[in-house]
Amino acid sequence: MFCFMQLAIIISALILIKIFLIAAFFYQDIRSAQKRDPAAKSFIEILFLYQGLHALVSYRIAHFLYGIRLFFLARFISQVTRWATGIEIHPGAKIGKRFFIDHGMGVVIGETAVIGDDVLLYQGVTLGGTGIIKGKRHPTVGNNVVIGTGAKVLGDITIGDNSYIGANAVVIKDVPANSTVVGVPGRITKQEGRKIDISLDHRHVLDPIMQYVEELEKRIEKLEKP
Repeated sequence: MFCFMQLAIIISALILIKIFLIAAFFYQDIRSAQKRDPAAKSFIEILFLYQGLHALVSYRIAHFLYGIRLFFLARFISQVTRWATGIEIHPGAKIGKRFFIDHGMGVVIGETAVIGDDVLLYQGVTLGGTGIIKGKRHPTVGNNVVIGTGAKVLGDITIGDNSYIGANAVVIKDVPANSTVVGVPGRITKQEGRKIDISLDHRHVLDPIMQYVEELEKRIEKLEKP
């Protein structure tokens, strides 16, 4: 009985130390989640209950192991994390600071993907490759980018800083900085020549095709005037 109590105390102490280390090393990521998710009630809630944070912690460990060529162990951690969280991040990917995955189920990030700082992904996002070529085959995502629910960003393309990829968009071409992209395939849409600041309010995302049609209608109307 005494030995069992000692073991329980040791395990509890190790768990507390692990939680403390996660809170210390991932403080910026946790604060980023608090800032971006209005449902987050506290620092502790994110630390214990947010699968996006848990996937990121596992990724950082796996990425270190991948860097020292312990490929199998790195992939093992990645696959266990996928089973536990529904989020698959290849340990070879490169991810910047204050990264946040909201909800996260179904998120896939490929081996050669590069993600900058202050990036937000929603559930069902894929940063995937095209074909079976070797080398760089996944997207490079700049700083302060938001990628909406279900969006697919495919191939060795670049998403510029401060861009927004709308929900369910399929992006297969480079996106310049400060752009808003919607549709299948993804098209850049702007309002009065400027990026639309929608903060994920999808009701205010304009359809670029409809914008073009409306512009044509206005031109026709002007031509038909006596």
